[in-house]
Amino acid sequence: MSEDAIEREAMEYDVVIVGAGPSGLAAAIRLKQLAATAGTEISVAVLEKGSEVGAHILSGALIDPIALHELIPDWQAQGAPLETPVTEERMVFLGPQGSLDLPMFALPKLMHNAGVYIASLANVCRWLAAQAEALGVEVYPGMSVSDLVFHADGGVKGVVAGVFGVGRDGRKKADYQPGLELHGKYVFIGEGARGSLAKVLKERFGLSADADPEKYGLGIKELWQVPAEVFKPGLVQHTVGWPLDDKTGGGSFLYHFGDRYVAIGLVTHLDYANPWLSPFDEFQRLKLHPEVAKHLRGGTRVAYGARAVVEGGLQSLPKLYFPGGVLLGDSAGLVNVPRIKGSHNAMKSGMLAAEAAFAAIQAGRTGDSLAEYEEALRTSWVNEDLSRVRNAKPLLARLGTFLGGAVGVFDMLCTSALGGWSPFGTLHHKKSDAAATGLAKDFKPITYPKPDGVLTFDKLSSVFLSATNHEEDQPSHLKLKDPSIPISVNLPRYGEPARLYCPAGVYEVLYDEAGQNPRFQINFQNCVHCKTCDIKDPSQNIVWTTPEGGGGPNYPNM
Repeated sequence: MSEDAIEREAMEYDVVIVGAGPSGLAAAIRLKQLAATAGTEISVAVLEKGSEVGAHILSGALIDPIALHELIPDWQAQGAPLETPVTEERMVFLGPQGSLDLPMFALPKLMHNAGVYIASLANVCRWLAAQAEALGVEVYPGMSVSDLVFHADGGVKGVVAGVFGVGRDGRKKADYQPGLELHGKYVFIGEGARGSLAKVLKERFGLSADADPEKYGLGIKELWQVPAEVFKPGLVQHTVGWPLDDKTGGGSFLYHFGDRYVAIGLVTHLDYANPWLSPFDEFQRLKLHPEVAKHLRGGTRVAYGARAVVEGGLQSLPKLYFPGGVLLGDSAGLVNVPRIKGSHNAMKSGMLAAEAAFAAIQAGRTGDSLAEYEEALRTSWVNEDLSRVRNAKPLLARLGTFLGGAVGVFDMLCTSALGGWSPFGTLHHKKSDAAATGLAKDFKPITYPKPDGVLTFDKLSSVFLSATNHEEDQPSHLKLKDPSIPISVNLPRYGEPARLYCPAGVYEVLYDEAGQNPRFQINFQNCVHCKTCDIKDPSQNIVWTTPEGGGGPNYPNM
């Protein structure tokens, strides 16, 4: 039975928001604040695919509270979980055997973290959800949005959410539920990086026609609890260099916060060429370096996760509105890569979208294009935040980590001091991350050390710590456009890199007892929803779709 033929109940709202991340929750709160000020009512629903708000939220996280100050000025009195201010920061260049501290005074002020907090973004979102619900927002966790609903004129009318009980074979099980249609005068898409609905909307409405190719990184993170003698609350350490080579962009973060927690992670830019590279194993190697290992000494690894990071910046921003709705936060691409921050921009985008939608609804409008949202964002401090760093990523891609990083610092000093002017103008991204993948024959396979079970670990034990779970008897949410491509094309040309770039062991190439007849296996139950496969597959043959609501990771304090 086609989706069009399925009869569903419909619920009507003024605004439907997909995703209970910082952008979606900020939008919901701002809508209710505006309605209270105007002495009117506005109905708002927030749909979240995770089992609870925060279950799928993963970030470093250094949080600039600039947007939170605007949204909830008394956030400290209200108990927002931004508990650890940054008190010390280091930028370190790592080599295979040693390290070199880079002078913080030589770095642009925008890269410093005065007034910034170390926190769990997942817990911040849980707190924001409580604030939203107290204002009357309806928040629905465990509700995957699987499809869009359109008006006869082609504009977005709403979404389909809460489809349950479809078996692996596509047939309806005894507990089948067709889901609901949630209609909104406007629909906000805040799914995060590489969202499946945002992809559909960008293609349907040509939102990226005038933008550069999208760029991403893969952030892999672990949370450790360390002994008191190792713990340094408020310490922030970033590194560049080893274990990544000069042609592979990325860097690590290490933050001490909360209850003797150390958040450690590695972001690998997904425009790397070597198909034999495994970001997960590079991260494990990182922890063996003395400058990193000393922060974990005697500690216990308590959580693990992975997530794509939006890195395209200003040049890759799509058109942010379409008939009936808008793109928010990471769905739009608002991360500041050199600052390694995006939640402040995400929240501000949600607030600006809320203001545009509220004014439109008050004026009797519905389902049209909120062009004023993009106009407001382009003249806000979000645009300035992204404009000052617009050349950092293109310079790294062109010149490599060492030279590109140095020239990028010079460029950011110029844009910060000269009102956005750069001697380079605006550099552009040349190709997608998938197209950047080189041929296997042109690179040497990488031999990674076996995990020691103390500092380094394997993928499956890591996925266990993410508390990832999917109902086994459901269709795989990882779709192959052509099932033959992994073995007929990707294996001979690229060594089938899905088995290496996936940080959760989802993809395998298996052989028979004679070592012949390879076949491609997808262990979708392991998926931590990082979206790397949808981004990096060189044949662009893998399509990430939403599984049943509640499936995926359940991140604590991440």
